[in-house]
Amino acid sequence: MIIFGSESNNEFTASIVIVEEHPTEETKVLHSVLQKIPVFDIQSLEPNSVESAKIMIMEKKADAAIILSGAEESRDIQLVVNTENEQNATTQAVIGILNNFIHQMNLQIAGIQPTYKLKTEFISSGENPIKFKDFILTGLIALSLCQGGLFGMSNQVDLRRKGVIKRLKMTPANMGLFGLSDMVMRTIFALFQLTLLSMIGVIFFDVTLHIHVWSLLYIFLIGILSFNAIGYFLSSISKTMEAYVAMGNIISFIMMFLSGVMIPIETMPEWIHPISYVLPLTYFVDGVRTSMIYDHFYSDWIGILNIFLWGITSYLLGYILYKRKGIASER
Repeated sequence: MIIFGSESNNEFTASIVIVEEHPTEETKVLHSVLQKIPVFDIQSLEPNSVESAKIMIMEKKADAAIILSGAEESRDIQLVVNTENEQNATTQAVIGILNNFIHQMNLQIAGIQPTYKLKTEFISSGENPIKFKDFILTGLIALSLCQGGLFGMSNQVDLRRKGVIKRLKMTPANMGLFGLSDMVMRTIFALFQLTLLSMIGVIFFDVTLHIHVWSLLYIFLIGILSFNAIGYFLSSISKTMEAYVAMGNIISFIMMFLSGVMIPIETMPEWIHPISYVLPLTYFVDGVRTSMIYDHFYSDWIGILNIFLWGITSYLLGYILYKRKGIASER
């Protein structure tokens, strides 16, 4: 939340040096207009030369250098940036601003008055105003609950290692109910986790939540039981704690980046989309966000069915494996 969800009160600025390579009346006008761009923090440059500007860029004392040629054979405006910062937000912003500046200057020189102007308005899918950090918090809550389920059944592996599972199999105890009871206990813990994370977001990060209680309740129960079931299945095929943690990390790592927790699925390559739409966390994140910030009832029944199928399949496989494994193999 600190990295992705905080909002800075400081206005965006970019540190810029401007060089008039061959000073003319035209370059002086351009220089004067560039200095008036409010987001450009113009740095002094001594001596005023291309070489000294490039040294400042290499030493990262400035974000970019703008070279005004002034030569008769060339009217290009050159932008110099550090290769390591080629794709960062500041560089991309400077490129966009400079492109727009050049376009406006060309229109003025040609005497063309713009016919159209861009007016931007941001609206939310819900009735209530939404902030970006609201999305981040709800995505992290869903991810945290998912990871709690995946790794919460580690005690099953420990019980097997200590021989407790072997002793239970020698009693009339129902192994399916034994695993289910553990899942229910983890669900209660997850409810406290959901409450605590929500309070932290609201109190410390000024997150605004608009909760649809019934929608959140049923998507929470379906999701947390399903992820606990996946953890139950992983524990049934893990002989050591290291194996359990390794498999849990692989699954968690894949879902963390491909389920829209912090990166929208729409921005990913199209060949990844089918993978994302198979993962249960994709729909769990969507359900949690719909229920916690839009105040809507989550009615994507395909998504609900996906989560349910993952859960019931994992639980049944885990139950079968625990039941069929021989007593001698438990130690």
